[in-house]
Amino acid sequence: MVFEIIKKIIAEQFGISENEVTLDLRLEDDLDADSLDLVDIAMSLEDEFKLEITGDEFDDLDHPLTVGDIVNFVEEN
Repeated sequence: MVFEIIKKIIAEQFGISENEVTLDLRLEDDLDADSLDLVDIAMSLEDEFKLEITGDEFDDLDHPLTVGDIVNFVEEN
């Protein structure tokens, strides 16, 4: 269920089909995501999952950041 929600967020943010969003999709490399895109994603995750994400938490994740990394982050928090 977490993946399905994140898939929808990513697809809407980047204007792609949800079918294109896989766990291995790399945000920076495959979608040319920049720091503003990552902030927007973090804000969407906060709203959707009632999380509080500090700026450093996304920076501390492995890069290139994958959708799977985000799913794991949400599930662990």
